[in-house]
Amino acid sequence: MEFLFADWLGTPAWFWLSFLGLVIALTAFDLGVLHKEDREMGIGESLRLSAFYIGIALLFGAWVWYARGPESGMQYYTGFFIEKALSIDNVFVISLIFTYFAIPPKYQYRALLWGIIAVILLRGLMIAGGAALVNEAYWVLYLFAAFLIFTGIKMFFAGDEPMDVANNPAVKFISRHMRVTPDLHGQHFFVKTPDARTGKLVTAATPLFLALMVINLADLVFAVDSVPAIFAITTDTFIVYTSNIMAILGLRALYFALAAMVHRFHYLKYALAAVLIFIGAKIFIADFLLGGDKFPPVLSLGVTFALIAAGIVYSLWKTRGRPEPDWPAEGT
Repeated sequence: MEFLFADWLGTPAWFWLSFLGLVIALTAFDLGVLHKEDREMGIGESLRLSAFYIGIALLFGAWVWYARGPESGMQYYTGFFIEKALSIDNVFVISLIFTYFAIPPKYQYRALLWGIIAVILLRGLMIAGGAALVNEAYWVLYLFAAFLIFTGIKMFFAGDEPMDVANNPAVKFISRHMRVTPDLHGQHFFVKTPDARTGKLVTAATPLFLALMVINLADLVFAVDSVPAIFAITTDTFIVYTSNIMAILGLRALYFALAAMVHRFHYLKYALAAVLIFIGAKIFIADFLLGGDKFPPVLSLGVTFALIAAGIVYSLWKTRGRPEPDWPAEGT
């Protein structure tokens, strides 16, 4: 019992264990019950499952609010909304990757599930490293804030060039250093196949494994934006990690609905750019204009939610009736 109340990264261990138990239960239920067999998910099912995950995330935030206080609750919700909005960009990139490797929809969900598991571990390492840096040197937050402002300004002027999957360094590296089958083998990431020279059975990766690797590397790139953004909201490691992971957990469910209409969110990137600039700027505002007082959490949550909501509504209005763009040619 003493262990449960021991401090771990500024939070009692039982908080962490409760969260990890929730994540494991949701993942097991998803894979073992809802998607025991590989099949294509329709848009309706995707939206219903997404609503379920968002509901769980919001209820978890209510628990944080009750157990940790209103300030922690508002910080959690702010981080959750930012990560959820940033994940829409992830969906477009994931769609390109699946299309390039010709991954059928019925195998995409399982690949996304293993991708989410990898993200949970990788984000944990990144957040732990960021927390250690901030605890050792507070000025690191100023670097995060400046980076967010720079990234936001860059997003305003960035073009819409799609990701070049064929020239991705990970694809080239794996293709040069591993045997890769030209065709899919169901849901398998690795298979036994005859060697072209000896005829003996050897282990080879499949295009599904390549797609999974590229998706995980793409997420690391996105994490470079999202992790500093949440640290700019709070340095509480528990809030940073849980808001990040709860937003990502439902991404695989939301993917199939968003993938069909991601072109409708064309203007959301400008709202996200404004959010990143705002989140970065409020660090300097709090420390240099407010005399070190905290930026009001309720104002931070309100501005963040308003910007994201405005970006979504404006995108849907401006792109009404716009046909879906052609996808790039498939390849392996």
